[in-house]
Amino acid sequence: MHALHVSDLTVSYDKKPVLEDVSFSIPNGSITGIIGPNGAGKSTLIKSILRLIPSITGEVKVYGKPYAQQKKLIGYVPQRSEVDWDFPTNALDVVLMGRYRHIGMFKRAGKEEIAWAKACLQKVGMQDYTDRQISQLSGGQQQRVFLARALAQDCLVYFMDEPFSGVDAATERAIIQLMKNWKQEGKTVIVVHHDLQTVEDYFDHVMLLNKQLVDFGETPKVFTLENLEKTYGGKIAFLQKTPSTEKEHHAHGHLAFESE
Repeated sequence: MHALHVSDLTVSYDKKPVLEDVSFSIPNGSITGIIGPNGAGKSTLIKSILRLIPSITGEVKVYGKPYAQQKKLIGYVPQRSEVDWDFPTNALDVVLMGRYRHIGMFKRAGKEEIAWAKACLQKVGMQDYTDRQISQLSGGQQQRVFLARALAQDCLVYFMDEPFSGVDAATERAIIQLMKNWKQEGKTVIVVHHDLQTVEDYFDHVMLLNKQLVDFGETPKVFTLENLEKTYGGKIAFLQKTPSTEKEHHAHGHLAFESE
């Protein structure tokens, strides 16, 4: 059974199509990257699946059942730019928000839930910032707190919207390790991503999107020069590995691109 099945999803803003007839099925226990140019509808895809924005048509099933019946299985890490970081709350309280579906919105967290939240903060290296106001944290630290909140949700399917954007190298490593841990536990991770150079390293499945689905499947099969040129609407400039370069660039990954 697939973790996520989406069929015929169409979304419009002001009567202009943003996504058109998008259909795909994501295998359970996989890490999928959603790749495409700015304005391709990547974040819109996630938000429409999560019912954060309306869709015109489309069906979403999670483990074979309608999304509405399976919401408790879903975790979400939004873009940092969409979070009000000036909201007066500390790191521990943010993580406890991830436990609301377990304890109820209007119930106080008990010792067990607080211990759970603190353990989640420790897993992302934020145990020393429990009482720190989120507005006083760096960008990378803020992202780690939201990763801890996702851990606290204890879900089976996780959506992450640009989790690597604007974070330091240590936080990026922490995110990668967390995704790998989730996969080892049989969980499914779906990530909106923009850095083409890291696609082959981070994802075992790739979705290429530009308002319509260009291709989806295992990374070596889908992440090709031909597909990337279709997706980005321009020529792709590849850099071959030389002794002076730090990163290797392949013909179907680890690349730089130039739209023309």
